[in-house]
Amino acid sequence: MSAAVPSSPAAGQPTHHEATGSDGVVLRAVDISKTYGVTRALKGVNFDVSAGKVTALFGENGAGKSTLMKILSGVEQPTAGHLELDGERVEISSTTEAVDKGIAIIHQELNLNANLKVSDNIFLGREIASVRGIHYAEQSLATRDLMKRLEEPISPDAFVQDLRVGQQQIVEIARALSTDARILIMDEPTSALSSAEVQVLFKIIRELQRQGVAIVYISHHLEEALEIADHAVVFRDGELVAAERASAIDLGWVVRKMVGREADYDFRDEAREHGDVVLSVQDVTVADTVSGKFPVDHVSLDVKEGEIVCLFGLMGAGRTELMEALSGRDELAGGRVLLAGHDLAGLNVADRIDLGMGLVPEDRQRDGIIQMQTVGKNMSLASLSSWVRRGFMAVRGENRDIKSQMTKLGVKAEGPEAPITSLSGGNAQKVVIGKMLASQPQVLLLDDPTRGVDVGAKGEIFSLLFSQAEEGLAVLFVTSDVGEALNASHRIVVMGRGQVVTEFDPRHVTREEVMAAAEGNGGPPAASTTEEEEREPR
Repeated sequence: MSAAVPSSPAAGQPTHHEATGSDGVVLRAVDISKTYGVTRALKGVNFDVSAGKVTALFGENGAGKSTLMKILSGVEQPTAGHLELDGERVEISSTTEAVDKGIAIIHQELNLNANLKVSDNIFLGREIASVRGIHYAEQSLATRDLMKRLEEPISPDAFVQDLRVGQQQIVEIARALSTDARILIMDEPTSALSSAEVQVLFKIIRELQRQGVAIVYISHHLEEALEIADHAVVFRDGELVAAERASAIDLGWVVRKMVGREADYDFRDEAREHGDVVLSVQDVTVADTVSGKFPVDHVSLDVKEGEIVCLFGLMGAGRTELMEALSGRDELAGGRVLLAGHDLAGLNVADRIDLGMGLVPEDRQRDGIIQMQTVGKNMSLASLSSWVRRGFMAVRGENRDIKSQMTKLGVKAEGPEAPITSLSGGNAQKVVIGKMLASQPQVLLLDDPTRGVDVGAKGEIFSLLFSQAEEGLAVLFVTSDVGEALNASHRIVVMGRGQVVTEFDPRHVTREEVMAAAEGNGGPPAASTTEEEEREPR
């Protein structure tokens, strides 16, 4: 694949030939612009897709990557410019038309019907017909073959709503593979996958390359993307600003082109003035009513005022199940949770928010935002009661607070009235975090807070969390990114198979030691500084 530019590029702008060469181009975007109101998401972009090549597309949230991919796949229409397929000018007015032309996309945000079965989702709109209607048995068989290929034991008859986010992402990938596309667009395909699942996907990508499939690969996991890419293209502020062969660049080159500087967030040396224990998780067990297993098995940990604790683990470690139980979404099968000394037994999500606990969920699209509402309405959801005056909303005060929060969080949007769906993934995540901070919590729980977020926005999010911690906020966040665990926490608690394996001080541990502990290959005993913390890890 190659990245093209206008025939008369501006000085310093990468040219088509500098990027990759022009052989094998199957799809070309020519002078593509896209405007939403006063926002110019794309500014005259030229972009080529070549057979049998993988191009990694980099850029911060809001840079225009996903917008261009939506245009290539028929989700959006360009404001100006046009597309060429096999050298012929075409208009792709819908995703169905795109699939008919051999173009498929794996969306950044999961685009599944939760109340349908896996096989129904994969063949939705492309059902296998028989003389009696839909051939469900054939669809089920094809789904089993796809799951076998992806090395994922997901039943065709399972309902999507019962799958964890990583498994739902596998279903998205399977749906795209089922189209036998000649051009495959992958927008953050691995954001919820384990390292083993990523390697399976990479094996499939290489198979597709050998078959001549052109692949566009978008990811905020920069090292991972460079591993699979033939070429790298960087977007910034709606423009293509750099293009190069992947073999000729490194991670530093990508980051500099994306944000104009090296990645620089590292909070390990931040002050550690922690107060009393605010959140105490004592011998907590969570049961899976379907399988009868215990995804969380006798877990104990504490979080203090002003402390940021990273709950690190690989997929299936029980991290998300623990977070949802702490927030009140799931019931405990055993143990108890104390918030500033108050037992949370019997309290629902709303009660816990009122008491001072907030959760930023793993799936922001499904659980974090209301997609039909504006940025402002989403941001004030958790704190509406604070703006009620004699039975009426104090709208002016609410709007003033929302604008202040948007400025504080660095949310890039036209204003509070902008649709939440117009925001990039990173900005939408800032809104979800801002919503919970507006409720003035004592403890903030964040489940994979930088999923689908670029390197610049990651630094902004963690900087915000550390500034809140300085004011006394207790933070517990989940991640499977070792770099985040090391650079953005005061303490790392490692989980594996539903249990706490060990604890680390991020200032005195290596990446390899953290990974070894998470993979069950040993690790030192849990570090302790108080009598409460000296309990044996389970």
